Amino acid sequence: MSRPNADERILVDTSDEDSIYDTHSLVDSSLSFSSSVRDYCYENGRRYHAYRYGQYPMPNDEEEQDRLAFMHHIFKLLIGGDLYRAPITSAPASRPKRILDIGTGTGVWALEMAEDFPNAEIVGTDLSPIQPNYAPPNCSFIIDDAESDWAFTSDEAFDYIHARSMGGGIADWRQFMNQAYAHLKPGGWLELQEYEAWVNSDDGTHEDAVMVQDWQEKLDQSSKKFGKQLNVAPCLSGWMREAGFVNVTDDVYKCPVGSWPKNPRLKEIGRVGKVSIIEAVEPYTLALFTRVLGYSYEEAQAYAEKVRAELFRPSFHIYVLYHYVYAQRPMDG
Repeated sequence: MSRPNADERILVDTSDEDSIYDTHSLVDSSLSFSSSVRDYCYENGRRYHAYRYGQYPMPNDEEEQDRLAFMHHIFKLLIGGDLYRAPITSAPASRPKRILDIGTGTGVWALEMAEDFPNAEIVGTDLSPIQPNYAPPNCSFIIDDAESDWAFTSDEAFDYIHARSMGGGIADWRQFMNQAYAHLKPGGWLELQEYEAWVNSDDGTHEDAVMVQDWQEKLDQSSKKFGKQLNVAPCLSGWMREAGFVNVTDDVYKCPVGSWPKNPRLKEIGRVGKVSIIEAVEPYTLALFTRVLGYSYEEAQAYAEKVRAELFRPSFHIYVLYHYVYAQRPMDG
């Protein structure tokens, strides 16, 4: 089947409706990652990283790790099970020998890349030490802040750098792009996988999702005030070009929210996509609304519950656009 790219209009299946039971079934069956967290802080009943506390608005607890497992699944489903879109295996001689995963989270992407590239060295960095204790010998994890000077020398340049879902976590994207460029070997590739913090529809039903519309407006407003905008996916390709990258490509795919599509593959993606966005409402809302917009914990929770209730309604044929943006450092750069 073809991939659900951004030019495809998704047909609606009027015979199938989502249910709370279906969503809870998916949540209950999700993979829970073992954690080696040693340092953390609590806020509004959620656990956050202690290293440079407050710099990143998302939690790092088991609930968040389960949500990240769904996100990993969606990013792969949308591109047919692959982990990347950049042409890093176009020729045997060009297969990467050093790979960097920025914001590795649970480390699942890095671990799977280590299996696919057994002769490559995979390094994952993150603010939180939530990666598993076990790892293949060619995969390692370090605590590092992507917004600070990266902890690698010029002799440790990479063939491929990957980052995913960093929207809302980076204040200066141009600096980020420049660092990625500097830490790539000539001819190396940078790939950023990011989703838009916005919902759309082909039939206009997203305009009737009043709470969801208000939520995304408030998230955009509060993330800008926080200094780290969430909705940056459409800007990434331009920032890559500004940094000097070439062969910049932005592959965009529709991710349905719910089982409303007729296409069986899109229906499967939509079921997972619905769980993912519902599970994202609380973590995205709590920190930004209480830290920036002045909401109390109780007010933020009540607001989040209204957003979740609206997302359960099957009458909204909404989707989120996912961007797989990749570019190359020039051979003579």
